[in-house]
Amino acid sequence: MKKLLCALLVAMMVLSMLAVASAETAEKLPFHVGIVTGTVSQSEDDRRGAEAFQAKYGEDVVKLATYPDNFPDEKETVVQTIVNMADDPDMKVIVVNQGVPGTAEAFRKIKEMRDDIICICGESQEDLPVIADAADLVVVNDFVSRGYLIIKTAADLGCKTFVHISFPRHLGIESLSRRLAVMQEAGKELGVEIQMETAPDPTSDVGVSGAQQYILEKTPEWIEKYGKDSAYFCTNDAHTEPLLKQLLAYGGYFIEADLPSPLMGYPGALGVDLTEANGDFEKILATVENAVVEKGGAGRFGTWAFSYGYASSYALALHGVNVALGNSELTEMDDISDAFEEVSNVSWNGANYTDATTGVKTENLFLVYQDTYIMGDPGHFMGTPDVEIPEKYYTVH
Repeated sequence: MKKLLCALLVAMMVLSMLAVASAETAEKLPFHVGIVTGTVSQSEDDRRGAEAFQAKYGEDVVKLATYPDNFPDEKETVVQTIVNMADDPDMKVIVVNQGVPGTAEAFRKIKEMRDDIICICGESQEDLPVIADAADLVVVNDFVSRGYLIIKTAADLGCKTFVHISFPRHLGIESLSRRLAVMQEAGKELGVEIQMETAPDPTSDVGVSGAQQYILEKTPEWIEKYGKDSAYFCTNDAHTEPLLKQLLAYGGYFIEADLPSPLMGYPGALGVDLTEANGDFEKILATVENAVVEKGGAGRFGTWAFSYGYASSYALALHGVNVALGNSELTEMDDISDAFEEVSNVSWNGANYTDATTGVKTENLFLVYQDTYIMGDPGHFMGTPDVEIPEKYYTVH
């Protein structure tokens, strides 16, 4: 009996050890992953997604870094920060989200050093042909489809005017300028007047605080000028919180952010504490939505149900891992979608980027988007993925 009990005890210990080992193996990678994002002050969602991925696989496997807030004037620092990731001999996947100026140069340098490293860019701020030539994979928000769908949603909600807020540096980015051109064309077709307003660049001398103060001061004037049935859109993340705060106070609509998320601007504008929600986007959305309704914003404020910036940092790293392990194809849209859906538990649409002039598709450049969710009591999705976008918009630029 004693021998039997000992044998059973040993067997149980072995099984326990195997179970622990199996659990550890499921989360252990035979290589390292690097994720470079903006800081929390400039790109909180991007950084939080990177942190979540690191939490899953461990700090010894996933290395994080941030580029400076004033990245346009510190390009050398941007490049070096990204390139430094390749100094790790175990590095296999490097994700940069967002791909600020300098990313393409950094990827070229990495490829010269280590051609085995998979270089992935999320939401590039460089010319798309340039970054696509340097990166193994580029995934950006579907600025073509969204250019049309945001205006259509505004029209469906009864908005007469759509106010586009930006600054010269952003308007020089091909994806942003092309989206604006699509918005302007859609406005003509759908009966929405498109107006342009300029705000300070947060990377300029005024900094983030100065740019945000400008938005706080000007938004009430814009609402007075354009009416409460006007919708507002800003191309910069730092502008979003003060814009939302004033729209909640003075009226107006907000369809979705440039990089949509219930975390993008809403928590600060509403003064809600999401500490307990921490990564639970159903709870985050419900908390934000309740606060919006309490402030009288039902039916006027929208978002994507799951953060685009958060999902991109996490999903692109996950996709890179799947590719490195031989479980996914790098430029297969279904595999990319699977990675996004695994982290977000919502559906994504996407397709290859098509050059507006030549009509040529870029095989390693993909555009993705989610449905638009309008908060209310109850809130509702607008069904944007099912909207058939007129073919002409794919060549507007």
